[in-house]
Amino acid sequence: MKLQKTIKAVIKNGEQSGYIAEALDIPVITQGATLDEVAENLKEAVELFLEGEDPSEYGFDKNPGLIVTFELEPVYA
Repeated sequence: MKLQKTIKAVIKNGEQSGYIAEALDIPVITQGATLDEVAENLKEAVELFLEGEDPSEYGFDKNPGLIVTFELEPVYA
């Protein structure tokens, strides 16, 4: 089995304010008031989730990176 080098995540607008970040490959969800804050919170949450774990148990290389997509909702007239 080939191990993934990255963990995929998506950032969306929060329902009322701020932003929500969710990792797609592992059970990690976090939030933040700004994009910078939510990105930092996501990085920290992923690090905490993998702390003391063997990433290969989740299908990842030894030190996986993060690929983050920002989901935009278009406004139609």
